[in-house]
Amino acid sequence: MKTEYKIFSGVALFLFGAAAVYGAYTHGEQGQIEWIGFVALILSGLLCSMCGGFFWFVARRIDLRPEDREDGEIAEAAGEVGFFSPGSYWPFGLALAASTAGMGLVFWQWWLVALGMILVVFAACGLLFEYYSGTRHPAEH
Repeated sequence: MKTEYKIFSGVALFLFGAAAVYGAYTHGEQGQIEWIGFVALILSGLLCSMCGGFFWFVARRIDLRPEDREDGEIAEAAGEVGFFSPGSYWPFGLALAASTAGMGLVFWQWWLVALGMILVVFAACGLLFEYYSGTRHPAEH
């Protein structure tokens, strides 16, 4: 996790520096700061700082991983990474539901936004509980 927090902290520092340069440049050219870009850069820097802070917090509490050590070997990180679903239609349903809600926002149709958000909740629950019910549920003997 040390690698991750260093990357996010570096990007956050870059964004804060870019915000300072952007604010100075737009203030000098036009006489007032262009607030949209300035605030967007500040908020992006804060978001990266939040992620970097989380990874720093976690890195202090877990053992070093092979990629965090100077003497770490590639073979040390080999093995099972985790479980990945071999085939699921729920991500497609979730994307379709989010697209429905997004289209409702684009066209200011609040009924479509509400329908899309309800569908997002159902699709997220289906994705979450896919291995706890239905045909993928392990049979108990």
